Amino acid sequence: MRDAVIVDIIRTASGRGKARGALSGVHPVDLLAATLAALVERTGIDPATVDDVIGGCVSQAGQQSMNVTRSAVLAAGLPESIPATTIDRQCGSSQQAAHFAAQGVLAGAYDIVIACGVESMSRVPMFSPMLGEDPWGSRLGLRYPDGLVSQGISAELIAARWKLDRQQSDEFSARSHTRAAQAQATGLFAKEIVPIEVTDADGLSSWHTVDQTIRPSTTVEGLAGLKSSFYDAALAERFPELAWQITPGNSSPLSDGASAALIMEAETASRLGLTPRARFAAFGVSGDDPLLMLTGVLPATRKVLQRSGLSIDDIDTYEVNEAFAPVPLVWAHEFNADPARLNPRGGAIALGHPLGASGLRLMTTMVNHLEQTGGRYGLQTMCEGGGMANATIIENL
Repeated sequence: MRDAVIVDIIRTASGRGKARGALSGVHPVDLLAATLAALVERTGIDPATVDDVIGGCVSQAGQQSMNVTRSAVLAAGLPESIPATTIDRQCGSSQQAAHFAAQGVLAGAYDIVIACGVESMSRVPMFSPMLGEDPWGSRLGLRYPDGLVSQGISAELIAARWKLDRQQSDEFSARSHTRAAQAQATGLFAKEIVPIEVTDADGLSSWHTVDQTIRPSTTVEGLAGLKSSFYDAALAERFPELAWQITPGNSSPLSDGASAALIMEAETASRLGLTPRARFAAFGVSGDDPLLMLTGVLPATRKVLQRSGLSIDDIDTYEVNEAFAPVPLVWAHEFNADPARLNPRGGAIALGHPLGASGLRLMTTMVNHLEQTGGRYGLQTMCEGGGMANATIIENL
């Protein structure tokens, strides 16, 4: 029996995904390259032994085109012999990269592999690949003649179906910022963040090490004053049940970031004198209604729990991506999950959501939380565009 283990896992601090964001001056290839170089340096691994690098990136256009992962491998100074590929499972791209990497190890295709992800939303705006283009074609329109909707509208539909009100979403969002701010202030993120050199408008260099998207002063009262982000008169007529409660405050902000994990076969780690930090215990991936879109976390979680033989009560921490507040709220309701274990260090509403990097960002935080609290199992799941979701269970070693 082969075991796939995480030897080390890291991320950058988030940057606001807009002009003058902390990482907006860093090309995405350079951002991922710096993260890969830091991973190799931290572990002391001989990079020539890496069998493959699998990276996640959603907006594969412009500066993130032409297989951004391979470009980053070369830019990091790693051997030319190391191949790389870039995959897109929407917001779960780097979580899927970790799945493919670990599954390759379990299958015997790899002994040592790096999973990673990157997204520079300041330099390659969301929806860049589809600007001026029809991404659907005629046959999809025949299947869904009324048309699909954006993720923001899907979040509104979920809130309406599960009868969530604005107060609940705003309370959850304020708690995300509070938890993230507390973790940041007490140094709980220090081990997982690698510094990235940045240059400001005046040409001065510094190191970016602190998540820029956390707002410690966030309150429910302040969030209540924000207006709907997605109100549309035509859609209001189509969906009269919507309360139009999704705002910038209860959604994840546009963000820049990168993340990476060194994954290998357990006996290989032992032979190299490396101490694994976590073991992949189970994987799940599911599709769901593409109109609701964000509910894939429910069947994906059921699948990964069934495959693992564990119950939700066996899990010490849950990382459910906070693309929009209704997603983790509905997830917690459906699984009767302990709210104290749900995103205990805050989530994407506070920490940002750099699309292609988010999957491994969540996993990085989860690994460190389990180590620092003595927990055994962690479960991570992410909603994804098109009505999909990944779910992963890891075991702290």
